[in-house]
Amino acid sequence: MTPKTANDIRKMEEAGRLAAEALAYTGKFVKAGITTDELDKIANDFILSKDAISACIGYHGYPKAICTSINEVICHGVPGKRILKAGDIINIDITVIKNGFHGDTSSMFPVGEISERAKALMECAYGAREAGIEAAIAGNCTGDIGFAVDKYVTRKGFFAVREIGGHGIGRIFHEDPFVPSFGKKGKGPKLVKFGTITVEPMVNETGAPIRELEIPGSEITEFVTSDGKWSAQYEHTILITDGKPQILTQI
Repeated sequence: MTPKTANDIRKMEEAGRLAAEALAYTGKFVKAGITTDELDKIANDFILSKDAISACIGYHGYPKAICTSINEVICHGVPGKRILKAGDIINIDITVIKNGFHGDTSSMFPVGEISERAKALMECAYGAREAGIEAAIAGNCTGDIGFAVDKYVTRKGFFAVREIGGHGIGRIFHEDPFVPSFGKKGKGPKLVKFGTITVEPMVNETGAPIRELEIPGSEITEFVTSDGKWSAQYEHTILITDGKPQILTQI
């Protein structure tokens, strides 16, 4: 993990704020009857209007501007003709490039009235992200983040996905280190002051294995639960400090 300069941080702040704005704007259009393709166009048009671009389009062959992961889809759901239905939950994941730097964030959105179980799952994923961020202090390790996330999720009766997690970020979309949703305190790469990472725990209803689905023409794969149970995720890009991390992807 390489510390960012003061100029880098200013640009990361700008990219992060734009990603948060794009996510909030796109989320306003989540409703029963809309397609994920329509949400993709809404997000991309907004990003372009701000003199930025989506980091996702063409990334290792990924075809769309955002990821839209519904219900059983854990991450990397590709926008298409799927229509949102009342009772669904959807994760929208947006990464922008502004002035050469990346801002990466995601949030869950309910489609109309959802079940109590779905609410609990979403609340758990949100709390898991917050627990992970709280542990992201200079001098700690990635294992401290993973430990905090897994402890929180387990106590809520859900399951943190181990195969996928957060990452370093800056001029490059995915930098070292990998930021897991499980681990041991004091283990893994050290967190460096003024380093930037994403914290993005993915939380499943059950501990069933996950499946990878090919995305045509892309090296990126879509991850889904093998048992059809649901998944939820929240993500922020953060700046590591000596104390409370600075959240870059908020308005």
